[in-house]
Amino acid sequence: MERPGVRRLLSLGLPTVWGAVAITYKLACPLAQEENMGARIVSSAVFFAVGTGLILHVRRALLRELRQMREVAGAAQNVLLRPLPSRVEGLALAAGRLSASRGASVGGDLYEVVATDHGVRVVMGDVRGHGLAAIGTVAAVLGSFREAAHDEPELPLVLRRLERALGRHLRERARAEHPSSGGAPPETPLAEEFVTVLLLEIDRDGGIWALNCGHPWPHLLSGTARPLTDAEPLPPLGSFPLPADLPVLGCGRLLPGEALVLHTDGMEDARDVAGTFFPLRAVLAEAARVPPVSPQGLIRAVYTRLLRHTGRLPADDAALLVLRNDRCRVPLQQPEPDRHAPTMSGG
Repeated sequence: MERPGVRRLLSLGLPTVWGAVAITYKLACPLAQEENMGARIVSSAVFFAVGTGLILHVRRALLRELRQMREVAGAAQNVLLRPLPSRVEGLALAAGRLSASRGASVGGDLYEVVATDHGVRVVMGDVRGHGLAAIGTVAAVLGSFREAAHDEPELPLVLRRLERALGRHLRERARAEHPSSGGAPPETPLAEEFVTVLLLEIDRDGGIWALNCGHPWPHLLSGTARPLTDAEPLPPLGSFPLPADLPVLGCGRLLPGEALVLHTDGMEDARDVAGTFFPLRAVLAEAARVPPVSPQGLIRAVYTRLLRHTGRLPADDAALLVLRNDRCRVPLQQPEPDRHAPTMSGG
């Protein structure tokens, strides 16, 4: 493997050699001292070759640095919003993301799916704003979820852990951005910072339990596409403190072959040049006509339609997560233990 010191020496040595060639020619070559037209043409050709060599060398060096920076940035972003496995506890998964910031694969959208002793737990969220400025908040919320999803037996306790993590992050950011710390002015005032969060738990029988803080409800695909429920969500995290009572919403069951599609509002808010919103539900309904839905195929189809609709990158980050129940069977519904008291019934 080529060492960085050797590479750096070569990057400095080659331009020096090119320069030495030009100076040696000008000072030592008799032809360079002549004033006739032929000598001038030869001198011009020599200096053109030297200049071209320098330009090509600098271009190769810049491209190499850019490639290395992209590799490092891609690795860091994949650690934050890591690729999901294709299957978790009998659920087939696929996810896609589109950042509104060029050159970034991670923006203000977040998602994660983990298998726990309490069932498969899912989070999808959307930080106010988009692009690189939102990555710190995404890291705080996702890091908290990955721990709390395993540690906490109840969804409300998971949500409260996310609220505390977000609060700590905002306090630390406030200290870093204070004028006394020499911080740059924030792009988004902390008073306006919030995160929409949807928490789902899918138990072994396919039962779906949900807590929603200002996030769009998922769509259930079963021959057609319909919202999982029309219940009113809680306010986004960061806007107001969570209420003392956090009732978990029972949203029925995800039967074998059915799929859930979670998304951020960047999907529904994307517009074409005429200002028409992207028809997400219609696109999902079209894909659901021939079950079972392929999660990967659905991701590709939706993003293809989205980019065709907008004709450019959307103005906001757009994330999509598809879960299909590939379990062999779902046992008959039985009374659920009082795991999430009190529990509300949903559509």
